[in-house]
Amino acid sequence: MVEKVVFINRCAKVVKGGRRFSFSALAVVGDRKGKVGIGYGKANEVPEAIKKGTANAHKRMVTVKLKGDTIPHDVLGVYDGGKVLLKPASTGTGLIAGGGVRAVLEAAGIKNVLTKSMGSKNHIAVVHATLNGLLQLRLAEQFKEVRKA
Repeated sequence: MVEKVVFINRCAKVVKGGRRFSFSALAVVGDRKGKVGIGYGKANEVPEAIKKGTANAHKRMVTVKLKGDTIPHDVLGVYDGGKVLLKPASTGTGLIAGGGVRAVLEAAGIKNVLTKSMGSKNHIAVVHATLNGLLQLRLAEQFKEVRKA
């Protein structure tokens, strides 16, 4: 399993004695064979937040459809304000993606793909939009079955 921390956020609460800090961590987990999960954890210390985030990601693993080391077709994933366009690419292109999108695609085991992040730059929205796009993917056999019925 590959575990990646995408983003750590520090939050401050003002109390009588000063500021109390808490942390939240956005984590991505995958087996590089088509299974990927996203988790969000909050705690008073960074390592604890990361641990909670990865544990949450392990619980919420989903399987995505792959065609070799790329995706079967173009897709636009949307979540809140985040929009992510995913396009299949030929072998040798590599993973053209940044930040949260790259983390999700690497964890899923996708090696050749072109991406464009549009809309919100919020890490949570972008990561969830990427996963939403991956869940929309269908293989040619599935399209054939739907057309027969």
